[in-house]
Amino acid sequence: MDPEITLLLEIIDQAYAKKAWHGPNLRGSIRGLSAQEAAWRPSTGRHNIWEIVLHAAYWKYAVRRRLTGEQKGSFPLDGSNWFVRPEESGESDWKKDIEVLAESHRAMRNAVAALPPAKLRKKTAGSKVSNVMMIYGIASHDLYHAGQIQLLKRLQR
Repeated sequence: MDPEITLLLEIIDQAYAKKAWHGPNLRGSIRGLSAQEAAWRPSTGRHNIWEIVLHAAYWKYAVRRRLTGEQKGSFPLDGSNWFVRPEESGESDWKKDIEVLAESHRAMRNAVAALPPAKLRKKTAGSKVSNVMMIYGIASHDLYHAGQIQLLKRLQR
């Protein structure tokens, strides 16, 4: 495998679920959370952890779609970007949405692994940056939201 693709895979995996020097990654930040904790809002009109998880899943889907040229419409939830989750949702709903995040990561990771190295510096339709920068960006996005989730967990406790 191309060394740059290998490095990009390592970066997105560290930001999502692999042990890294920077502390909790996105998956680690939600480990052990109950549906009630994930649904807690710091105040009216603010996002909760659950919504942040689905937002991260959506953007992994968006990056994959841009890398592969896939048409819109294959995300498992209706809508885009932010998905409101009611506070009365249960544990099984929370687990299903965690799986949406996991599947979205797997699919995006597979798209990165299959990307021809010659396409790393190219821009895809709907993107203002090269593919390599978009991939770095999705890793940064995971880490940003992992930190946000850590803060929300502390605020509610």
